[in-house]
Formats: sequence, C-alpha cells, structure tokens
Amino acid sequence: MAVAPGRRGPAALAWAALFLTAALAVDRGNFKTCEQSGFCRRQRSLKPGSSPYRALLESLQLGPDSATLQLINEENKVPLLLELWGLRGNMTRIRIDELKPLRPRFRVPDVLVAEPPAEQLAVTGRDEGSVELALGAGGHRLLVTAKPFRLDLLRGRELLCSVNARGLLLFEHLRPRRRPFSDKVSSSVGSLWDKIKSLFHRETPAEPPAAAAEDEEEERQGAAEAGGEGAKAAGAPADGSMQPEAAAPAAEGEAAEEPGAWEETFKTHTDSKPHGPASVGLDFSLPGFEHVYGIPEHAESLRLRTTEAGDPYRLYNLDVFQYELYNPMALYGSVPLLLAHSARRTLGLFWLNAAETWVDIGSNTAGKTLLGKMLDYMQGGGETPQTDVRWMSESGIIDAFLLLGPTPGAVAAQYASLTGTQALPPLFALGYHQSRWNYNDEEDVAAVERGFDEHDIPCDVIWLDIEHADGKRYFTWDPSKFPQPRAMLQRLAAKKRKMVSIVDPHIKVDSGYRVHNEIRSRGFYVKTKDGSDYEGWCWPGSAGYPDFTDPAMRAWWAGMFAYEQYEGSAENLFTWNDMNEPSVFSGPEVTMQKDAVHHGGWEHRDLHNLYGFYVQMATAQGQVQRSGGRERPFVLSRAFFAGSQRYGAVWTGDNAAEWEHLKISIAMCLSMGLAGLSFCGADVGGFFKNPDAELLVRWYQAGAYQPFFRAHAHLDTVRREPWLFGEENTALIRAAVRQRYALLPFWYTAFYRSHRHGQPVMRPLWMEFPDDVATFAIDDQYMIDRALLVHPVTEQGARGVQVYLPGEGEVWYDVASRQKHHAPQTLYVPVTMSSVPVYQRGGTVVPRQERARRSAECMRGDPFTLYVALSPQGTAEGDLFLDDGRTFDFQTHNRFLHRRFTFASGALTARAADPSGAFDTPAWLERVVILGAGKPAAVVLQPAAGPETRLDFQHDAETSVLTLRKPGVLMADDWSILLR
Repeated sequence: MAVAPGRRGPAALAWAALFLTAALAVDRGNFKTCEQSGFCRRQRSLKPGSSPYRALLESLQLGPDSATLQLINEENKVPLLLELWGLRGNMTRIRIDELKPLRPRFRVPDVLVAEPPAEQLAVTGRDEGSVELALGAGGHRLLVTAKPFRLDLLRGRELLCSVNARGLLLFEHLRPRRRPFSDKVSSSVGSLWDKIKSLFHRETPAEPPAAAAEDEEEERQGAAEAGGEGAKAAGAPADGSMQPEAAAPAAEGEAAEEPGAWEETFKTHTDSKPHGPASVGLDFSLPGFEHVYGIPEHAESLRLRTTEAGDPYRLYNLDVFQYELYNPMALYGSVPLLLAHSARRTLGLFWLNAAETWVDIGSNTAGKTLLGKMLDYMQGGGETPQTDVRWMSESGIIDAFLLLGPTPGAVAAQYASLTGTQALPPLFALGYHQSRWNYNDEEDVAAVERGFDEHDIPCDVIWLDIEHADGKRYFTWDPSKFPQPRAMLQRLAAKKRKMVSIVDPHIKVDSGYRVHNEIRSRGFYVKTKDGSDYEGWCWPGSAGYPDFTDPAMRAWWAGMFAYEQYEGSAENLFTWNDMNEPSVFSGPEVTMQKDAVHHGGWEHRDLHNLYGFYVQMATAQGQVQRSGGRERPFVLSRAFFAGSQRYGAVWTGDNAAEWEHLKISIAMCLSMGLAGLSFCGADVGGFFKNPDAELLVRWYQAGAYQPFFRAHAHLDTVRREPWLFGEENTALIRAAVRQRYALLPFWYTAFYRSHRHGQPVMRPLWMEFPDDVATFAIDDQYMIDRALLVHPVTEQGARGVQVYLPGEGEVWYDVASRQKHHAPQTLYVPVTMSSVPVYQRGGTVVPRQERARRSAECMRGDPFTLYVALSPQGTAEGDLFLDDGRTFDFQTHNRFLHRRFTFASGALTARAADPSGAFDTPAWLERVVILGAGKPAAVVLQPAAGPETRLDFQHDAETSVLTLRKPGVLMADDWSILLR
C-alpha cells in the first residue's frame, strides 16, 4: 500500500497528508528525474565519442577460468581492473573495479545462486592494438581493442554485442574530499607560523599539524585528478530543484568538482555523501536488434521505448502513490535484466548492481515509419537496425553478464542458472485469494468466508491487512477485533482454506513492544550516519527499520514465525511483506536516506534495491523453519530484485480501478516473467477507486488467467466481494473463478516446469514463436506455458477483439466453441460479457479437474479430464505433475508423479516423464476430449496389466470433437487408448 488518505493511524496521518493531493494521482515532484539526480546528470551529460579509457594489453593475464587486464583513464590516470569470463551455458561475464580503490566498493551478495562455472579462455590472436580471446567451446570470441577501450563479442563472423563502442564508460573513482583553497591557505599559514615559533622555543617538536597531513594525503591520492570525470560531465539542473553544496575553488591545475558530488539536496532532504561521487556507467550496442524488453518494474508496455527524448528508465524501489502509466518512473521493484530479441536470436544483459540505476535506450530506427524501413530495405541502403543500451548506477562496480541465447528459452534458462528459478508454490497459492484493507474483525472474516460457500465460488485464502494487528505492531493481533486468532484459523482450516496476514518491515518504536525491544537490544536496526538507530515514519508512527542485510537479523526474523513466537499463528497462516522498498513516509522520495548505514558499514545507497529481497528471503525462511524444514512457504512481496523468484510471489502494487490499469497489468506481468518472476499478478478490481460491474467482471476474467489471482481494495472503497454486484455479475465472476480452478492441474504443472527449467509461466507470444515478427510488440495477449493463448477483454463496452493466432502451419482450437483455426491469421472474435477468448494450441495436451469445489485442497483425488488438441500431423503431447501440493517431499524424497501424455498414430499413451518419482493418489481419468479428431469405429483401452476394454465415445462431426467417457484408469498408471 502506498501512502494513502484512508490509513488513519494517528501518528502517521500528519505525515501521510504531506504526500497527498485531492486528486488520486502520483505527485511527480516527490520523485527525482535524471536531471535532479546528481550522478545520473553527470553520467548522461557524457556524450558519445572517443573514450578516455585505454586497455593495457601488456597487462593481460590468463587464469584457469578468467582473464584480467588493466584499463587506464588517460585523463586522470586512475587504473581500473577488467575481469573477463566465458561461462558455461553460453554466457560471458564482464567485471570492472578500481585496481586500488580508496576503500572497497560494494559487490552484490546473495543474488547469484553460486559462482557460475567458467570455461577456459585462450588467446587466439594478437596485434599492436587488440587481443582476441576464445571464450570456451561455444565458438564465441571476444575482441579487446586497446585505444579507445572496446569489447566486441562475436560468434563466427557475426557481431553479437559491442561494449563501450559509444565511449560511454564512466567510472567515478573513490577519492578524498578536496578542501577549499582558502582553507588550505589558512592551514599553510598556520603551519608556517608554528614552525617560526618553534625556532624560539626549546620544546619537544609538535606532531605535524593534521591539516598538513591531510594535504600530504590528498597529494598522495592524486587530488589533482579528482573531479576529472565530473568536469567532463558537469551541469546543474535547469529547474533549480536541487541545491547542492557549492563547488570549492579549485587550486591551479585542479579540475573543478561537480556540484552535488559531495552533498546533494532534494526537496527538504540532504544526502551527506560522505564518500563522494562513485557512480559507474557503461554502454552496450546490440546490432540487428530493434526490440528490447524487461528491466521491470515499470508501468509500461512490454516492448521498451527509446529514451532519448525523455528520462531513462529508473530502477530504484519506491512506494509510488497511484502510479502513472506508460512512463519510465521507478516503481516498487527492480530487476536489472534486459532482453533483446530479433527473428534471428535473443540476447540478455544482466547488470548486477543494487544501487539506484538508470537505463537509457537508443535506436537507429527510432522514429522511422514502416514505409521508411521498407524503402531502406528495397533500396538496399538501409543501415542495420541497432539498439544501444546504457546502464548508469550510483555506486558499486560494473558486473555485467551477457546471456547469449540464442533462443528466448535459452536466455531464460541462462538467467535462471545465475539467479535461481521460481519457487514451486504450494497448490493453494494458485487458487483465488480474497483481500481487502481491511476485514474488520473475526465476524467479518467469517461472513466473507461463508459468502463464498453460499454463492458457490471457490476461494482458498482470506487476507488481513495492517488493521488486524494491535496498533500496527506486527506479529500481534488486535485484542478487541481478533481476540481468538487461532480459533479463526482453525475454522478456516476446517474448510480447507488459508489466511495471509501482513507483516511489514517497519517496527513501531514502543518500549512496551517486545519485537522492538529485542531488535534494539541486539543492535539489529539500520543506523544513521552518526551511528544511532535510524527512525522514520510509517503506518505505526515512529518506526525503526530492521537491517535485513545482516544475516543475524534475518535469522532472528525467521525465528519470529515460530508458532510459539508469533502468538495465534498456525500452519495455515502465511505472510504478506508490504512497504519493503523500504517505504519511509518522512524520507526522501518516501524511502530511506541514502547515507543510512547497514551491516558491514555499507551505505544504504549501495544496496537499496536489495532491501525487499532480503525481507522476503527472511520471511520465507521463517515459514520453512516453523515446519521443521518440510512445508513450502508462501510469501507475497511488493519490493523485489533479481533472485526474488526463489522466495515467493510479487504483484504490481497499488493500481487503480481503471481500464488502462487492467490493460497494463498484462504487460507488467509479462515483463516480470521475462525477468524470472513468474508468480505475478495484479489487484483484481484495482486497489484505488471503485470499479463498475463491467470492469470488475472483466478484471476477474483476466485475473483468472494470470499466475497470482487476488482481489484487493483500498479502505475507502465500497465493499466489492464477488456477490455484491447482482446475480448476473455474480454468475459471470463465478464462471471465471471456476475456469481458474478447472485449470489448476495445468497451472501447477507449468509452475513445476518453471521451477525446474526457469521458463516463464506467463510468457509473450514471441517466446514461443521467435521468428514471427508480428508477435514482437503484442502485449494484450500471451501464452500460458506453451499450450494456451489468452486474450482478455480489456476495453470498456467491447463487442469484439482482434486475436492473432501465430505459427506457420499450426492450428488453434477455441476453448469455448472448440472450433479449429489455421495459423497464422488475425481473427475478429465477437465477445459478450461471458467471453474470455482462450485458444489451445494444436499439438498439446491440457489436464483439467472439472468438478467444482470450495478450494484447491478439496480437489485432491478428484478425477481428471485430458484435452488433447491435435496438430495438423495428428499428434499431441503434454504432461501432468502431482505431489502433496504443500511440502518439499517432491525434491527431498522423490514423492511425486510426473506423467507424460503422447498422441500419435491414433493412440493416446500415458508414461512416466520422470521415473524417479512415486506418489500414491486415488486420482483417475474420467474423460478424454480429443479436438480435431475423426470418428473412429471403436475405442479401446489397453492398461499396462489386464485385458483390453472398449470405451464409450461420442463424436461431434461439426466440430470434429471426440469425447471418450470414463476410461477409469489411475493417473499414476501406464496405459494406452487406441482409436480404431
């Protein structure tokens, strides 16, 4: 939840009012532009041209798995160390740090699952100005050019990527602060007078004056070079919104310091910048690419736009009140992964830096019309399309991974090998979640839960927001509203339902609050630059912020989820981490001061984007620990970073009940999926404002086909449980939710494969059809796994939608009408309020459970229906994953079933996809529906053991649908069904 007018915590109200306007819209003035961010301004004002950096080729050293060589900035003579790796799996790593930094620079920990294994490098060519390296056995070569420094990555004769081709490498080295010239004069005069006096006094000589020692140190560290980069990239903000410290007068021969390099003010907040300027930036050129994606989170279309005419895309986790759409402003999470795709190949750029980061995107085809591009092609004079990407981070080092594909799936797998795959969620988490800020008390919870049964709508989880806690003291319950939480949880468990409660990472400063006292006594709070506990304002009023970067703090936090620590909790209580950017109402840009200090002495600026990642990590670990390591966790987090997929789910934050917000939820979740975060959803109905019945129904229909399916609403909105909009709309919502539950086996299997192989569950069409240019900019329809194409209705009053069916020579089947369509083609599909255009791809098998139940757990053991959609060649393939739906036994004890279904030559066959697993289940096959089939003379079941039996069947000649009734075989058994 963003700062919002409805949250009337008495201590926080005054602060919240500072950030609100009468209109529900983001106040852009609360958040920086690039021009208002000192380092972004310095970096961006460096224009393309000849780079001052030179590679010292004679310094090249080959190790067993990497190469190193030095770079020198010929303007200030500061040396850098370049490290190069050719990684297994078709990846390259580039790391640049200072050779001898004044103090260590931050390197991101805990995001990579392990140090990636490397290939052996070899020098394959050398001349006076360049060196060529072979990057392992994959056929990739890296050409290192000395002056100006440049890297070119090739495969065969094809140039894949160039680094620093535009000369935008800018590495601000750490330096001592230069004192104003007047201070130096005063110091020198004072020192001289002391020496004169000493000639007339027979006393023990004094220690050298501190100022003189400082002057010596400045000279030793190269103060004359300090500010060299800043001098190149100087420039003050045009709007005067920043009042940085005035630059000190430079001594003769010294470059002037950049204003704001050592202190920077935004609105009423001053960043002390004790270590001075330390930003890093680098450009990557991608020849042959026009389409780039990723770098979530932005309320943006799937395909990223060029940024030359405006601000770069910003990656800086922030609590943005009712965000605007289609702009590059930062939002709640950040994943510095960008994908480039063309009909020939896919590449990825992963920039491992957790500081504030801006990403500029340029293109040599930007602004050209389609006709202009065609004329270029026809006349043979068009330049090769190229996209240029420039990364700029406030601190840390340059640590970049080039993911070389060449296919979309290969890039996804490469990124997963670095940062991990999506955690396999417990089955209930894929069901429907009902949330609101706030359900008032235990009676309200009981009434809402009862409403789902009375209206025959499945539901798995009821959520409680901040008002459930005692005065917003997390890990507690309001004694008057929720006096018996364990009994409430037991009542839900009896219905096989769960609850989620919110636990935010701001802790009320209250001497009577046990959680606060323990964190303070253990020294686990983030500190100010002066060493005291950092405090800011959030929902409870004055709050401390636990330092989740400290492993000891994370271990303590995890222990708080033990049943004896979190009083009133139970096995069916799970967790929501909100406000974990972190949100600080009284802080700059509604977040923590950058000069706050974390474990190890690191500044908050170095690791800001990691904070929410660590909160979710510690919370998930706590849920695992409370069960003795057996039960899988469920944790929803608003803030995220690369690797957050290992710990749970994310969502698109505080959206609004508007049609454009419904539409953008698709693009936002597609972008998150490309960045590894498959378990994504949006607040159904919109968090702010009140949806009308049409918008609410359409949002349920869209949400039912997104990975995380939760309705949520602001405190000041009218109640909007699914049955409150009339029976007609209740029936439409019920149908949408039931569609979700019927497909739970398909969703769960897709998540298992995502967990194993790193592929997004909800994915853009171009991932499945990479050479179909028509799919490259589509973000109003998408694939679920490889089998279902979904085009939600997102336009008010829609009477039809345009659906593009991709795939040369493929066929698609309308899931509702079962009509077959040949691809590629664009269909105009008439829609009514009950329509959700969904198509099953020919050549796939989709498992369903079609008996309506109240929750996912109630479906355990229910029979299955297999929908077999035949390809033009009369074949199909699919799979099904089954386990207990809640524990790690599937990976620790091989307690699972992974079944593969194959249709070919008129026979449907079931076999083990992974024979290492075993799992007892009574689930059986109730029905087989074969789409695109002719009418057989007979249908015969051949079990693995026992005699053949004939099956009843029905054939619809108009739609070519063959339905086989009650094969009756167990899903765990091997069998074949023959069409004769």
